[in-house]
Amino acid sequence: MAATEALLAGIDLGAGSLKVSIVRADGALVAEASRPVATESPQPGWSEQDPQDWWRACCQALRAVLAQAACPARAIAAISFSAGAHTQVLEDAQGRVIRPAILWNDQRSRAQTQALRAQADAQIFAIAANRANPTWTLPQMLWLRDAEPESFARVARLYLAKDWLRARFTGTWETDSIDALGTLMLDAASVRWSQTLCDLIGWRMATLPPIVASKAVVGHVGAAAARATGLAEGTPVVCGSSDTAAETFGAGMVHEGMGVVKLATAATVSVLSPQPRPDWALINYYHIVPGHWYVITATNSCASAHKWLRDTFFRRAGDDGSAVFDAMDRQAAAVAAGAEGLFFHPYLNGERSPHWDPLLRADFVGAGFNHGAGHFVRALYEGIAYSLRDCRDVLQARGLGFAVARLTGGGARSALWRQIVADMLDVQVELPTVADASFGAALLAGVGVGVFASEQDAAKLVTVAARTRPDPARVALYERGAPIYRDIQAALAPLNHRIHDFVAGR
Repeated sequence: MAATEALLAGIDLGAGSLKVSIVRADGALVAEASRPVATESPQPGWSEQDPQDWWRACCQALRAVLAQAACPARAIAAISFSAGAHTQVLEDAQGRVIRPAILWNDQRSRAQTQALRAQADAQIFAIAANRANPTWTLPQMLWLRDAEPESFARVARLYLAKDWLRARFTGTWETDSIDALGTLMLDAASVRWSQTLCDLIGWRMATLPPIVASKAVVGHVGAAAARATGLAEGTPVVCGSSDTAAETFGAGMVHEGMGVVKLATAATVSVLSPQPRPDWALINYYHIVPGHWYVITATNSCASAHKWLRDTFFRRAGDDGSAVFDAMDRQAAAVAAGAEGLFFHPYLNGERSPHWDPLLRADFVGAGFNHGAGHFVRALYEGIAYSLRDCRDVLQARGLGFAVARLTGGGARSALWRQIVADMLDVQVELPTVADASFGAALLAGVGVGVFASEQDAAKLVTVAARTRPDPARVALYERGAPIYRDIQAALAPLNHRIHDFVAGR
């Protein structure tokens, strides 16, 4: 098969589903399929998944996408993976999963985060280029040591989510440098596991995997995986990376001056940088593009908040979920910008940028008899966009602004939401023809096996389907609304903390 005819598969494990995309070497999407994965919340602020559920979804989605593509399994030149950072799978010496995986959006390690900051805040930051927060693996594993010492003692291998899934295909154990940095156990300068950071929680270095490049071929599809998934035995397997790294790459962010705004389970604002920007308000990661970093600010709840609103107030038994979303979108579009003074803060699971406060709670403020269902949907869209503005402002204050933003994630499908983001950020918003982590993972697979000469060559295949320009009148409106949005947050933050204590019985 000629290189231009090669097919590439990208597998992305998201918070709510696993998606597989098959992409042609010219960048065209051939087929895609997804299967749901369940998240459990056994206590408020907890977020866990069963890794075996990932494997089930992966097998089903791969068989579905191969059938949809109507191609022989041997036509797949390579596969690669992505998944949310920080999410770990712990195995014992017999290769058994010890407990459910703690997700990146889990907030249980608040006390451990505070303890690490009190003990070694500056030291952690100096080594890892990031500050301890409940989203990182280091404080999560300190929680494990404190709350489940028997599980802590049994750990023989730590996998990151995409690596555990990939190991079902290859039987190998490794991670890439980007996901490794997301553990808060890596020395960012040397790209080696840090004994100093591991010693802070008594973590054994032998449990941490070898580190390879994101584009490294780490093995081939084994016989058992081939039978389970329909892939051909011997298909090359490329390591892969975190979902945001794959997604920004798949959106074409390989040069400075472009931002990527993701409207997914969470929302992020990312920019490319030739070096890290160590700052307690920012998240720093190596990028898939060699010699570059991407810098992130993030809000914890986005499409997850949209789904929560749908399922709690709009969806009835038997309703088609997508149709309900469409109806909500139409209702919101009929409401004027500003939602007649109704404000929403999307802190359903605490918040990251710029507040870094796991105890913040969501709210609708300013409701009156004049507000109907569409106002609440529009206020949700605008509230998340205000939160993204907060994220953007953190970057802009540090010289990391941008005039164009590529939009990714499920929320980007809404033309109304794209317009609100463009107006709120006062930037041109571009919607790539295909832009999600599974697409980026497929391109990365092509880089790994030489279908593309470089990451930049692969990114040249990214095309734009729609452009949305900001409207000056709405830009001015949101400029007036932003200080109100921030003042509401500041006023309610102490009450949020008191509510937390009230629920906890303190």
